[in-house]
Amino acid sequence: NTPECERYACCPLPPYLEDSGCVIEEDDSAGRPLRDVCFHLLKLYSDRRYHLDQLLDPRSVTSDPLDYRLSWHLWDVLRALNYTHLCEPGQGVLNASYAAQLESEGLWEWAVFVLLHEPDTR
Repeated sequence: NTPECERYACCPLPPYLEDSGCVIEEDDSAGRPLRDVCFHLLKLYSDRRYHLDQLLDPRSVTSDPLDYRLSWHLWDVLRALNYTHLCEPGQGVLNASYAAQLESEGLWEWAVFVLLHEPDTR
């Protein structure tokens, strides 16, 4: 929370933004700055209640906001480590988005597998 002129290091930007200099990319939906997925993992390590929606945002890894590959697999690993505080709508968006991505690539069998992880059985 220091003024821009007093900063001594660049923000931990996602890899696709690293060469852009010391800028803060704002997340359009929530007004939060975009950060690298490794930064979010460190924050989660230091605070188990850290919001998982920031960590699992595809833009923390790739410039394609519709590429949910790493986000879904990371969520699967986090669930195995008992980090289960992602809200049900967030889980639904993650599952449906990755399933749609797989289906668009012709991998409908894997899309069904992803949808089997849906928490809401209705």
